[in-house]
Amino acid sequence: MEITITRATSQKPIPESSTLGFGRYFTDHMFIMDYEEGNGWHNARIVPYAPLMLDPAAAVFHYAQECFEGLKAYRTDAGRVQLFRPDCNARRLNCTHRRLCIPELPEDDFLHAVKALVEVEQAWVPGAEGTSLYIRPFTIATMARLGVHASSSYQFLIICSPSGAYYAAGLEPIKIYVEDTYVRACPGGTGYIKCGGNYAVSLLAAQKAEADGYSQVLWLDSQERKYVEEVGAMNIFFKVDGKVYTAKADDNDGTVLPGVTRRSIIELLKDWDYEVIEGRLAIGDIMQAAEDGLLEEVFGSGTAAVISPIKQLDYRNQSAFINQGQIGPLTQKLYDTLTGIQWGRLPDPKGWTVPVC
Repeated sequence: MEITITRATSQKPIPESSTLGFGRYFTDHMFIMDYEEGNGWHNARIVPYAPLMLDPAAAVFHYAQECFEGLKAYRTDAGRVQLFRPDCNARRLNCTHRRLCIPELPEDDFLHAVKALVEVEQAWVPGAEGTSLYIRPFTIATMARLGVHASSSYQFLIICSPSGAYYAAGLEPIKIYVEDTYVRACPGGTGYIKCGGNYAVSLLAAQKAEADGYSQVLWLDSQERKYVEEVGAMNIFFKVDGKVYTAKADDNDGTVLPGVTRRSIIELLKDWDYEVIEGRLAIGDIMQAAEDGLLEEVFGSGTAAVISPIKQLDYRNQSAFINQGQIGPLTQKLYDTLTGIQWGRLPDPKGWTVPVC
């Protein structure tokens, strides 16, 4: 794939690392590639960051034929810039494309595009503790015609945003509300892919939980409102009596997103000789385990937060308190190991990191 590069004639000021937050600032350039039926993916280019020009009848606005990914670029102590398992994002994007009737994008082209844009924007990769360059690839349907059917034209784009440490006050355990009215996903639906609709339907329950003093919502299955699935927009893990449980995630079906961080955690846990059980875990069994003193640690996982320790679960007027409100030793070890590899402070025996420049 050939990529043409048009440099911005003026550069934005790069914000101080202490002011970054998450998703507030955007770099000088973006990647765009077009698709047209009969012509395939073509015209790959890096251009100055700017608003998009789309027809008001574009299918993305009316039928939500769109999807996205999320990954990061990290600056090591030696000043190098590297990615973390971008091949997993490339494969997952195509899984999403298939479910939404969007033409697949060659994985090598995805990786080439991400690396090329990060190399152009390398000055934007922050180097302060806990900071990174968040990378958002996404695909939108651009055909201007009303009617519920797959578009014949698309754009694949990538934008970048320098991001600060996710936790302003460190790795602080959070309080979670177990939602048993609203659901995030259902069997046969789109729970296992990254499309915007999955996030839009989560907002009402999230707002309700936030108003009641909770950080996130723990989602249950749609059929019985009994089995745990995800927490907020993250995968979730439970350490119960020495074993680690998490909901099953299928790359080609199901209701749970196969997260890249989730995948990495499971691999590390197995290397450390933990028994990892991927399957259905009832919220009632979790609450009982807490009452019996067997619920040892609970944490969410995702690209943005890496690891999010949980100190309390509230379900139907019952509270489960975890590890006296402190981050558990396994949770801490996972966070330290993953971030150590991502920022190049620890060896990478699995070859998860990909150098850019």
